[in-house]
Amino acid sequence: MSALQEGLVVAHLGQGIAVEAGDKTLLCQTLRKLDTVAVGDRVMWSQSSPDQGRIEAILPRRSLLCRPSRNDKIRPVAANIDTVFVVFAVEPFCDFLLLDQYLAVCENRGINAALVLNKTDLPPSQGIEQELQAYVNLGYALHRVSATAHAGLDSLKAALKNQVSIFSGQSGVGKSSLTNALIPDKDLKTNAISATSKLGRHTTTAATLYHLAEGGDLIDSPGVAIFGLAGLSEPQLAYGYREFQPLLDNCQFNDCRHVLDKGCAVRAATEQGSITMSRYQRFLKLREKMPLENP
Repeated sequence: MSALQEGLVVAHLGQGIAVEAGDKTLLCQTLRKLDTVAVGDRVMWSQSSPDQGRIEAILPRRSLLCRPSRNDKIRPVAANIDTVFVVFAVEPFCDFLLLDQYLAVCENRGINAALVLNKTDLPPSQGIEQELQAYVNLGYALHRVSATAHAGLDSLKAALKNQVSIFSGQSGVGKSSLTNALIPDKDLKTNAISATSKLGRHTTTAATLYHLAEGGDLIDSPGVAIFGLAGLSEPQLAYGYREFQPLLDNCQFNDCRHVLDKGCAVRAATEQGSITMSRYQRFLKLREKMPLENP
């Protein structure tokens, strides 16, 4: 058996997993007993043929992003992410409910989150600025960009530097055009990864990790638009609202659901105006969705 080597999972291919080790990328299969390998995982692998290897172990992850799968299971999307950049735009409408959902998952997974407002070349919609200010007040970084006009990209590149990032957001917000603007040679890189599988082009399916010219890695995952509440419990959903966190221990009852419960510190803060009513109302909406997400 060949010696174990460390590598980085850079893509899921139709016939296996692309692992980068030094200056080469090779196609690997995984041992059946292993958990699902995710793009961004650091793994130990052994050579099984000149061009192929076998993943023997997944090294400890510092973070893991999952999405709902069939049969109420959750499936890994990407591992070892430092920041989820939630992309939204003035067109189509800003889905702040989805935005809150992403942020709640990040707060519970120990992943940093930042906001990217794309299509700033279009006139802003009414009410967006007020909502955005609430997130900025909570300490979330906000990047205003236009992928088509190449505006604001330098500051976004600076934010992506020296870390592993992933874009998420509803369809139509311009995640692909943003990724293409940040990685002009993306197609070349994708083809190079696909070539390792000997299956020709366009064999990458789920997620792909790209190294940015300025430093840092960006994971491009088409399926990340729907990572849902991904296994969060009701108390975790409440914790996912950053402004609720200092108040959760102040509620009269330990099992407070922050709805109509007596002595609820969160509801009191909302009524006093220190928590924005729109964020609180979205929390209630997400709570209603939870039985469907987590039976």
